[in-house]
Amino acid sequence: MAARSIATLTVSFGLVSIPVKLFSATEASRAISFNLLHKACGSRLKQQYICVKEEVPVAREDMAKGYEFAKDQYVMFSPEELKALEEAGTHTADISEFVPIESIDPVYFDKAYYLAPDKGGAKPYALLAEALRKSSRCALGRWAARGKQYIVMIRPVEDGLVMQQLLYAGEVRSIKEIEIPKTEVKDAELKLAQQLIEQQTSEKFDPALYTDEVRARIETAVQKKVEGQEITMAEEPEGGAQVIDLMEALRASLEKKGAASVKPGQAAQPAESRKPPKRAAQAAQSATKKAAKR
Repeated sequence: MAARSIATLTVSFGLVSIPVKLFSATEASRAISFNLLHKACGSRLKQQYICVKEEVPVAREDMAKGYEFAKDQYVMFSPEELKALEEAGTHTADISEFVPIESIDPVYFDKAYYLAPDKGGAKPYALLAEALRKSSRCALGRWAARGKQYIVMIRPVEDGLVMQQLLYAGEVRSIKEIEIPKTEVKDAELKLAQQLIEQQTSEKFDPALYTDEVRARIETAVQKKVEGQEITMAEEPEGGAQVIDLMEALRASLEKKGAASVKPGQAAQPAESRKPPKRAAQAAQSATKKAAKR
């Protein structure tokens, strides 16, 4: 099934305007959710709001939005006042600068959208995508939608462009707020850790190698319930042993990965039974001379 465009907008940089179509890059509908039910009869429950002062249910038409400026003290806003505060949608992503892609920490990444050229936009779209690839840069700008203003990053991918919403600086905590003790790393430990990394290194990230096992488990359980089967709780895995010797843990990890890389049917030869190349050659020469004398 072909993807559906959720919006159209114009990407502009300098005097160049690119009409594009917007597609959601993720699928929220893929998430599994549960409804609240009445345990006695299995009927679905309705949400109800209770006034904490009068302890009575409040109908939606009697509700208003307010901002808590002090403990239990609010200023109330009408729907018209809130509407006036919203950012007007411009249907334009105005590029303000270009920066190296690696200069943006992924911690700032928010929702992602795919961009495709709209009518008349194929040529400038291809030009921007190729220029960004060649320069190893991405475009930064602003986009207003749904009453809000967003920072957006437009970056090139193999087949086109992705528009990534970014979080504002005030929405991201600094890692300096977390207490991380300074610890000395020994050269020998670092060398083994680097070897372990090399053993587990891949050329690129392949998301197909990772599956959502929890989702699959829930889907299986739901199907069993639908079919009237009872569900048994899986036993919790035992916790791993506490690492006491870091060097030994690194060596054991390397040996485990090394053993895993041996092809099926090929037994790993113990180190003690392997002859050094020089001794093996001398043994072969001695055996040849004895055979010639006979």
